[in-house]
Amino acid sequence: MRCLLPAVSACLVLSSFAASFAMALALPIGGTAPANPAAAPPAVPAAANSDDAAKHAKRTNCLKEAKVKKLIGAQKTAFIKDCVSAP
Repeated sequence: MRCLLPAVSACLVLSSFAASFAMALALPIGGTAPANPAAAPPAVPAAANSDDAAKHAKRTNCLKEAKVKKLIGAQKTAFIKDCVSAP
């Protein structure tokens, strides 16, 4: 009777490790397609990524210029809007 409790405890611990190991094997490895294609995020066209990057770079430059000119408040806001909308 004394050996029964440790044996049962050991079996429960080992089964939980086995279950987590089996789940880890079922997960996709990085860089592979997900098991459910419907769960995959939609692909973003490369042109949209580069366009967003260009907008971000332009806005960052406008913010730096506003800082150099020491603009604050409404003047800064107006300057950034004009700067970003300029070609």
